[in-house]
Amino acid sequence: MPTGNPRRKRPMDSAIPEAVPFVPPLFLKPAMLQTFLASASLRAWGNNPMLDAARKVVLTTDQGVRLLGFISRQPRPHNRGMVILLHGWEGSANSTYVLTTGRFLFNRGYDVFRLNFRDHGPSHHLNPGIFYAVLLDEVFDAVRQVAAKEHGRPVFLAGFSLGGNFALRIARKCAQRPIFGLKHVFAVSPVIDPDKATDRIDGNRFILGYFLKKWRRSLGIKQRCFPARYDFSHLMKVDTIREMTERLLVRYSAYDSAKAYFRDYSLRGDGLHEIRLPTTIVTAADDPIIPIEDFCRLAVSDTTRLLVQPHGGHNGFLGWQLTGWYEPVMDATFKNGSGTTMT
Repeated sequence: MPTGNPRRKRPMDSAIPEAVPFVPPLFLKPAMLQTFLASASLRAWGNNPMLDAARKVVLTTDQGVRLLGFISRQPRPHNRGMVILLHGWEGSANSTYVLTTGRFLFNRGYDVFRLNFRDHGPSHHLNPGIFYAVLLDEVFDAVRQVAAKEHGRPVFLAGFSLGGNFALRIARKCAQRPIFGLKHVFAVSPVIDPDKATDRIDGNRFILGYFLKKWRRSLGIKQRCFPARYDFSHLMKVDTIREMTERLLVRYSAYDSAKAYFRDYSLRGDGLHEIRLPTTIVTAADDPIIPIEDFCRLAVSDTTRLLVQPHGGHNGFLGWQLTGWYEPVMDATFKNGSGTTMT
């Protein structure tokens, strides 16, 4: 468990229901098992009405960036609201944890919008520029556009891992530029200090192998889409995420080091104290990627609720039927935020 408490002035609105602590079955207790099962395709098997209702959407942002998403509307009018889901790095709108969370929320009456970041999912061809985690404005604008189409109905934003980092930065940006209708932001296993998270990935050969394979595949697709612009051959045999990042940045960005790049989307220290939107953060003390110490030194705002669980791994929190403990927590939190009756 954490050795300190996040710095905050007073508790969040007491009307938000308390979450029952996550207690995994003994055989699902290991953090690495929780982490890998979070993305295991078997969890997404079976009927998914959200996918049956899904319609492809390409959003063009204020910067001219095109982002691919999928919107699933309920068959009948309702006031439950829209949930926008943001995946993690090298995930997509079809990542298992996005599909299962979307299915859960859709079955409880929400509309769902699953957004792909640039160069994630089948979207590499949409933009000549490559994805960087510092590109907040385009994601912010995409969320703003989705919210605007709800015409005042409640909108909720939920992100996982790097998507959780984006969600928290969007919540912070809303203090200066509000998104109409956005009621609550929910982050699961969010990246706080990407510099430390990269070292954690590079230090675990199983997690490292997973991300190296996915990132190399993604870069290969991008090169085939824009062969005159990119040659990533010098990256394909690099065996750490940090070294790949360094080489990519030197050749294709204005950054001179990975540390400078990571610093620009870090949330450590006072990175969240400006948030004014109601916000919930879920993390696990045994997360193999995100150090729990990052949260012990974190200054959060009065409107932010931090739920630290002893177990859960990264994006896991899986119970007996491999369902996410955070899904009913989201539902209860969003019901409260939208003003609908709790059931």
